[in-house]
Amino acid sequence: MTVGPVQLLVLGFSQPNFHGEIVAELERLRASDTVRVIDALAVYKDAAGEIEVEHLGNLSREEAIEVGSTIGALIGLGIEGEEGMAAGAEAGAEAGAEGLEVFSDEEAWDILADIPDDSAAALVLLEHHWAVPLRDALVRANGYRISDAFISPLDLVGIGLLSAEEAVGLQKQSAP
Repeated sequence: MTVGPVQLLVLGFSQPNFHGEIVAELERLRASDTVRVIDALAVYKDAAGEIEVEHLGNLSREEAIEVGSTIGALIGLGIEGEEGMAAGAEAGAEAGAEGLEVFSDEEAWDILADIPDDSAAALVLLEHHWAVPLRDALVRANGYRISDAFISPLDLVGIGLLSAEEAVGLQKQSAP
């Protein structure tokens, strides 16, 4: 089975006000075969830093626990609290035992620490179907990924892709 490039998006919400729009948009992208959502979790962090995890989408609790281990394996967090965290850590340890090192200590990304107290985050693990032909062309040309990043709307003003007003509006929408 060919798997396209996979990306973990961590989207923050200072005052979450969910109405199903995000799940609906992810479903639209899936229906168009643009992306496949491998896993999606909502993480709520209270003012004391305590975490509550909920699966995003319309899966049953059993299905959510099963696929929730995907993100758990990446970050050591599961939908089943300490049991899920242990399952995620175990999956990561198994990958390490097979010689696969996901992150070195220098590259480690503490996603949970990045989520501010008294806020929420959506963790969405996406497979980019649209990028498979591009990735395959790069491989045939002996190419490889050096780096990638989303560019801030404010940075796009300098190169003329957005007006200052548009960038400020987008930045306000995406800032904590």
